Amino acid sequence: LAVFEPRGRKAAGIDSSGRGDHAAMTESSNSPRATGTTRDIAVRAAALSVVLAAAWLLWSGLYKPLLLGLGAFSCALVVYVSLRMRLFEYSFFTLKFGWRLLGYWAWLAKEIVKSSLQVTRAVLSPGLDISPTVTEVDAQSRHPVDIATLGNCITLTPGTLTMRIRDGRLIVHALTREGAEDVLEGEMNRRVAALRED
Repeated sequence: LAVFEPRGRKAAGIDSSGRGDHAAMTESSNSPRATGTTRDIAVRAAALSVVLAAAWLLWSGLYKPLLLGLGAFSCALVVYVSLRMRLFEYSFFTLKFGWRLLGYWAWLAKEIVKSSLQVTRAVLSPGLDISPTVTEVDAQSRHPVDIATLGNCITLTPGTLTMRIRDGRLIVHALTREGAEDVLEGEMNRRVAALRED
């Protein structure tokens, strides 16, 4: 998955006065802002609990009491740690579910299928028709969640892998030159940036 690499005191959220990440996060125009009331925090925690429980049940496929108990404990632990880290107080935890997001998911699913076929064709071809390529992409949106979303969607698409993210620039490895050209074309970049538009 995509990983952010901090660079020095400034990237770590520490300014000349010695203030840490929390102060830098609340003051930066590109960073999430504290927006959570008690009700908002409760709703976000409940939403995360539902998502985690659903993911556990769908991916596990086993519904024995012991496994269900371990799943419930894991979900509760994640929510507790998130509360302790005050993650629910910031706007990046607010997901705007709408037609635009659903449309993006549908488009991403199509791209995953298309890329899977391209990789399969390249790997099964007699001459192993691959051309490993490393390229750089600048994220159109500078919001940290959007950059992480872009990096993870690139990795989720077969044949491409986000190797590093720094200062809004993504280093991407592609199995084929065609895959690298698709990334550089910027369609995914534009669609991710558009998710935050009103």
